[in-house]
Amino acid sequence: MKLLVVVLCYKVPELTIDCLRSLEAEIARVPGARVGVCENGTGPEAAEQLRRAIDENGWNSWVDLTVVEVNRGFCGGNNLVIRPALESDDPPEYVLLLNADTIVQKDAMTSLVEFMDAHPRAGIAGSQLLSPEGEIQASPFLFTGVGSELDRGLRLGVLSPLLSGRLDVDHSKPGPAEWLAGASMILRSTMLKEIGLLDEGLYTYFDDIDICLRAHRAGWEVWYVPESKIIHLEGCSTGIKAKETTKVKRRPAYWFQARRRFFLKNHGAAYTALADAAFLAGFACWRLRRRLQNRPDRDPENFLADSFRHSVFRTGFAVREVENPAMAAMREPAPAGVPR
Repeated sequence: MKLLVVVLCYKVPELTIDCLRSLEAEIARVPGARVGVCENGTGPEAAEQLRRAIDENGWNSWVDLTVVEVNRGFCGGNNLVIRPALESDDPPEYVLLLNADTIVQKDAMTSLVEFMDAHPRAGIAGSQLLSPEGEIQASPFLFTGVGSELDRGLRLGVLSPLLSGRLDVDHSKPGPAEWLAGASMILRSTMLKEIGLLDEGLYTYFDDIDICLRAHRAGWEVWYVPESKIIHLEGCSTGIKAKETTKVKRRPAYWFQARRRFFLKNHGAAYTALADAAFLAGFACWRLRRRLQNRPDRDPENFLADSFRHSVFRTGFAVREVENPAMAAMREPAPAGVPR
């Protein structure tokens, strides 16, 4: 197999079907390409909706559907499709992680595959992500650190190049990157066999920066390939984004836990403590400045308190896996008289 495209569906069967529809012509341009869809615990109605769409549109020849009852998160759900494919008699040369809330543009797949073929040390490459209006979304990125965490909290803007570093991106041609948004990211299978699959201990967030960091440390290159264009309906599948006129909803606990795990396992206890302190101090200053300047409050609810509650100053320095909320809910006792 040349290419395996993995699409994860959780509570967005309609978006997943639209994504598959946009993939139909593009998959035909890449000989030996298949798509693996994982219905990641939404429920039987969503699974049946996907099966019906695959059957009615005649996609069975290039789409395989995997259904799980309990949500495994982004990392676990993708690995459920990737792992058996790599262990099969016809493993894919490349694996493309593709968000369900994307619309694939013409030649997006061939551009990535041809780039990887021409650059054997490229372990990861990412598409150019566009809004539905055609605006370029932020990607690629510089790695996070103590300075960037202080900048993320302070939000002064003028200090960002000093604290976070400056990233000059030429959106007209491919260029090296530190890390890329995981909405459309192609991975070389030989790299995955060397560094491992997605870290399921992260559950859902920080998986893209984590795998890019592991690739860099193992000597692989990471590239941004703007010829591959993907429309990304950012935040539709997670709800973590909001319009400028609305307030972002409260960040889930597993986001903070994933951030904590990423820093601790990759940078150690002392560095994580510095990063936590930098963000908390910067964000506290921003909250005060926002109030004094009477600016609109568009931060997630309870973000400062939640950031402190999940910091190493409250939770300690052990590297722990993010608790899967779906698994945790299953372990909770059912109310009296209510069957499981």
